[in-house]
Amino acid sequence: MANKIAIMGAMPEEIAPLLERLESVTKTLYASNTFYEGFYQGRHVVVAYSKIGKVFATLTATTLIERFGCDLLLFSGVAGAISDELEIGDLIIAEGLSQHDLDITIFGHPHGFVPEGEVCIASDVKLRQIAKAVAQEKGLKLKEGIIATGDQFVANPERKAWIGETFKADALEMEGAAVAVACNALDVPFFIMRAISDSADMDAGFDFDAFLVGSAQISADFVIAMVEKIIAEEKA
Repeated sequence: MANKIAIMGAMPEEIAPLLERLESVTKTLYASNTFYEGFYQGRHVVVAYSKIGKVFATLTATTLIERFGCDLLLFSGVAGAISDELEIGDLIIAEGLSQHDLDITIFGHPHGFVPEGEVCIASDVKLRQIAKAVAQEKGLKLKEGIIATGDQFVANPERKAWIGETFKADALEMEGAAVAVACNALDVPFFIMRAISDSADMDAGFDFDAFLVGSAQISADFVIAMVEKIIAEEKA
């Protein structure tokens, strides 16, 4: 049973719609961040945005688990597409996550690997199954694949292609694999979903800010539906 559920985003816009759905919300300032505790259908939920990048994502995920006692973590945000099958607005859930900017290959290790670590960390199978059920009910297209994470916004097509080939990755962003490392080390089931915000055939007139607001609402509805299913399954 998930006694306390953590929900994360990278930016304020990504968690704002979630906060509107919670009851009895209180704020805690800790580790240079704000954590929002509330309830949804009687279940204790803690929401936070990490800020951008792997270090902040690791700090926030670890704080949610160690300081606030969360025993399940859901993350939603945006990502860039690598796969030609992904278009702007599509949703992808991470089957596994890798750090594309982690490189000690000079010592004979593969890209993304450090001793006692893993190149690709798998997310929770049960949570992915719940997500697929939610997508089917909502009539949403949902892709499952590998997401690559790094502390850089990758716009170069050659670099994107290299990441795709090296890690078999479908999308890339700046937080997911860090959350995966923290959750995996602390034995907490986790789920990561991304809405595609840029693709290979980007429209020059694309309004990212407008997309972010709309995407955050869709993602919030999706994550809340997952929470409802988690609660329902535990009661069954």
